[in-house]
Amino acid sequence: MTNKQTEETNEVSTEDFNPVEDKKGGLKRSRKDEKLNKQLEEKTIELAEAKDKYLRLFAEFDNFKKRTVKEKLDFMKSAGQETIIELLPVLDDFERAKKSSEDENSKEPFSEGVNLVYAKLFNILKVRGLQAMESTGAEFNPEFHEAITKIPASSEEMKGKVIDTIQTGYKLHDKIIRHPKVIVGE
Repeated sequence: MTNKQTEETNEVSTEDFNPVEDKKGGLKRSRKDEKLNKQLEEKTIELAEAKDKYLRLFAEFDNFKKRTVKEKLDFMKSAGQETIIELLPVLDDFERAKKSSEDENSKEPFSEGVNLVYAKLFNILKVRGLQAMESTGAEFNPEFHEAITKIPASSEEMKGKVIDTIQTGYKLHDKIIRHPKVIVGE
């Protein structure tokens, strides 16, 4: 032990370590005990703050991970959306050619090979999440349909309903990527 350390220990009185009786006969805390208790309280508060900060940071990170996974899944679902939208006019042309060939007055038959190509293309897009929207006969809803024109309805029950579909609408994973263009009865 060095001289300096010896002097420091000599300066500490026994009063700091031994409880002293007060006038009422109870034990009075020493200055050292009070100082240690104050430090303990401060450290307890610091620990509680650090724990709270840790829990908040952990929750934030967990939310970040969940959000990132959700964004990644959404991106994967809509990754081919532009390509599919660009292929929709090809599907429209196929449908018009098919309707035209089914007409009794048509001179051009729709060959079985072309019909298979159409079916194959439509099934590939369907596997990727594309769904054709059925509109004819449904109640007109401006959120789902784009009205081209209104015509007099043939019966009372057809008023406010879609009489004909000019252009088929499509959904990609339950999200409308093209609204159907329809004629509404009034």
